[in-house]
This record gives sequence, structure tokens and C-alpha cells, in this order.
Amino acid sequence: MPLRLPDKLPAIEILKKENIFVMDETRAHSQMIRPLRIVILNLMPLKITTETDLVRLLSNTPLQMEIYFMKLKSHTPRNTPVAHMKMFYKDSAELMKQKFDGMIVTGAPVETIPYENVDYWSEINKIFDWARTHVQSTLYLCWGAMAALYHFYGIPKYPLAKKKFGVFKTYPIDQKMSIFRGFDDYFYMPHSRHTEVRKEDIEQVPDLTLIADSPEAGV
Repeated sequence: MPLRLPDKLPAIEILKKENIFVMDETRAHSQMIRPLRIVILNLMPLKITTETDLVRLLSNTPLQMEIYFMKLKSHTPRNTPVAHMKMFYKDSAELMKQKFDGMIVTGAPVETIPYENVDYWSEINKIFDWARTHVQSTLYLCWGAMAALYHFYGIPKYPLAKKKFGVFKTYPIDQKMSIFRGFDDYFYMPHSRHTEVRKEDIEQVPDLTLIADSPEAGV
């Protein structure tokens, strides 16, 4: 099934060239199918590249999805044209009046900055809390995952002496979990970060379950 994307989003033409079926809003409105509504909080500096990467992955599903892009009021991107942001992104306050089936929070190039010193930390805390009651399922990526662990559970991040960069062998902790169906005994996970969260901190939180671990890269 196709992805429903905003009209004229640059990712549409890129994905069509890759033979991925996408549908703009104009055509989608003519169909009587209730899509999954997914909102993406894109905190990466190269937003068009990140948009394309994410919707490419989301296209690998038989379900029809309607994609929304959220922008922050407390932060102005410097590497994406203003016209692009105005055309394809909606303010967080506007989208937070709605409910969604899923949400993706990306990483951000701020991992060496203390959380409270990030200029949009207050706003992102409100978004995290809103997602708990208005989004069925949320996927946090990279810095977004670290920020969520800190916000909800007080789990700190630790600076690394050397940047962790590469693709590392990772082992499921419980291979019977459905997410690992069809996996081998191990899989490879990419890492690119200057900080880490630690296994022992996560294990102290009853509400959290570690599902995979890497001897080289950690959790």
C-alpha cells in the first residue's frame, strides 16, 4: 500500500525513482481508506534527507500511512529552507490537538549538551508527555531515545572518551520475543554517538525491558 505524503514533498520524486509507491494528498483524499496517521518530529539538521530516509523505511508495509511532520516553536532550523518548513511542517501546538497511531522522534546533533541546556528542551518535554496520551505507539531514535529515557525515567547519559562509530554485532536478550522472529543468533546494529546510556541504569527501572545488547557497543 502507498504512503500518503504532503503534495510536492521532495521525497515523493526521489522515492518514485526507486519504484516505491507514494501518493500525494490530493489523490489520497479521493480514496475511502482509513490510513494509519504517523507524525514525525524531525530534529535532524538535514531535514529533507531525513524525511526521505524515514518514509523509505515506512514504505515497507502493506498498510496505508498518512505522514505528518512536526516542527518546534522554540527552535528555528538553519540548514533547511524556510519555504520547505512552512509548506510541509506544522507547529507542535497545532498537531498536539490531534491523536495519532504512531510517532517517530529522531536524533539531534545536541548529544554533548546537557539536556536542560538544549534550547527546545522545555517544548520537547511537553511533546513527550502529550505523546503518552495522544499517540498509540512512539519510536524514539538516537538522541531522541536518550532524551526520552532521561525525561521519563531520569536515566542519565555519559560522555564517551572516543566516539562510538561503526556497525556492531548485537545479541537478542530474549530471542523468543516476537520482534526477533526470523532473526539469527545475532544481528548488526549501526552506532554513531559521543555519549551512552548504561545497562545497569536501565535494569534498575522496572518499567523498562532490555531486548538486545552488544559486547562492543553496549545497549
